[in-house]
Amino acid sequence: MLKMLADNNINVTERFQNAEQLWFWFVYSKSAQNGFIHHCANTKRPCELLDVETLITKLYLSGKLSDEQLKIMKKFGDKRRAPHQYIYSENKAAMLWKNAMDTLKDAANKKGWLID
Repeated sequence: MLKMLADNNINVTERFQNAEQLWFWFVYSKSAQNGFIHHCANTKRPCELLDVETLITKLYLSGKLSDEQLKIMKKFGDKRRAPHQYIYSENKAAMLWKNAMDTLKDAANKKGWLID
């Protein structure tokens, strides 16, 4: 079906499965945009990088995301994995990550970027 739509030059927008997928796409795409990675995207997303950056900034400025959460999001976004709650050294980071992803999920759902 998607191949048929692509053959007819119809743009299909694919929403994100969850907040983590959105975040990892954002971090990866920002790296590609800055020339650190060769990036070739075939998927049209419901938002642009600037939209996500603006949303994160608004969440931070409104106090919904903390400095500590942003540091964890950046650190593990660069690693392309979430922190694991059962790894002792990542236990606190996993809690901060989960809370940050819940906040991002709520905001991204309101924008229609996630599949519910």
